[in-house]
Amino acid sequence: MLNLKTSLVATLLAAASIGAFAQTAAAPATPRVDQRETNQQARIANGAASGELTGKETVRLEKEQAAVNKAEAHAKADGKVTKHERKRLHRMQNAASKDIHAQKHDAQTAK
Repeated sequence: MLNLKTSLVATLLAAASIGAFAQTAAAPATPRVDQRETNQQARIANGAASGELTGKETVRLEKEQAAVNKAEAHAKADGKVTKHERKRLHRMQNAASKDIHAQKHDAQTAK
């Protein structure tokens, strides 16, 4: 079970770092969005490693993060991230952050 947790954490951290390398010079900058994304990935990885998150919870939270990443890529696709798009990304990240907190602090733990 420990090897599974270690593998999961390594995978999560690798996925989080890919986003940083995927930035291109032509893409508009979203540093706050990117920083929150990194922080939330770390929170998920820490929860998985400590047993605060079950496997199913971790997968669901990762899918939520992937949706935020997809929305960010869509917002950047035309070369400009509008104020409306930034607000939408921040709302999505706020919801994801609340979900991470709720799942880490519920009664369920990985066995």
